[in-house]
Amino acid sequence: MAPLKPHWAQPSHPDIHQVIVNEAEFTSKSLSKVTVPPFGVFAKMTFPPCTITPEATYATVQIGKNRHISLNSDLLYLNHSCDPSLILDTANLDILAGPKGLKPGDELTFFYPSTEWHMAQPFDCLCQSASCRGTITGAQGMDPRKLEGFWLSGHIRQMLEEKATGKPADAHADVPDLVGDATAQLLRAALSKAEDVASKARAALDGYTASTLVSLEDEATKGTIANAA
Repeated sequence: MAPLKPHWAQPSHPDIHQVIVNEAEFTSKSLSKVTVPPFGVFAKMTFPPCTITPEATYATVQIGKNRHISLNSDLLYLNHSCDPSLILDTANLDILAGPKGLKPGDELTFFYPSTEWHMAQPFDCLCQSASCRGTITGAQGMDPRKLEGFWLSGHIRQMLEEKATGKPADAHADVPDLVGDATAQLLRAALSKAEDVASKARAALDGYTASTLVSLEDEATKGTIANAA
């Protein structure tokens, strides 16, 4: 398959990763530009640019039993690996560093069956890791034993249970999803701003506290010298 043709302004996430496209070999990959601790947030799947799509394509991520999103950004250049560096937390719309964390230069990958139930184009994995699962399909077509040891999205675990038992695994499975709801989007944006403000306030407080301690130490030193004189 030819490299993805972006319809968004590039680079979309210049501070956190670099996209490398090899037109001659029809390949692409994405490399981290940041250090992230294990299970720390690498990026958020935000609305916009993400949009809800009615069906799966090669450029979507599944976030529920019948829900998919288009990332509409350079995050689409995340490749598959059976030793992934990332976790797609579809429940919270976060992209997390894996258990090894991230450092600059690490390739950004995730385990495709962790989010995708069905894939129209199965492929042979070439990751060459000790945990390589060979032919990769959506979770529906994978031997359950080949999914063991991987982080799986909640909807994938639910659908695997339903496939195994033949019964609905969640009585609330049909509750409407609010990811694309306008009010939910506004609240999510407000929360993001609040988190940013809190982070800046925390940094300001730390700086103020540090400077106050230095002033107090200086005053204490001056008092000691004065008493000695």
